[in-house]
Amino acid sequence: MPKLPVISGDKLIKLLINLGYEIVRQKGSHVRLRKETEIGEHNITVPKHREITKGTLNDILSKVSMWNNIPKEKLIELLKKM
Repeated sequence: MPKLPVISGDKLIKLLINLGYEIVRQKGSHVRLRKETEIGEHNITVPKHREITKGTLNDILSKVSMWNNIPKEKLIELLKKM
């Protein structure tokens, strides 16, 4: 698996919007996004920080990968291109 990039919450939110997620609400520095997928409604919270920690990023990408049936490696490549 490729190495996780260092990215901001804004970049990750932009990627999720490009994948069809929509912003539902924001409370403090955390943004809640939602998408209707083939297996149901997926809600995910993204911290809008300058730098997302590796563990948090890995967890978010794993869940997005599972819910959208997109390989995690492809999500990482998309993030690197942003």
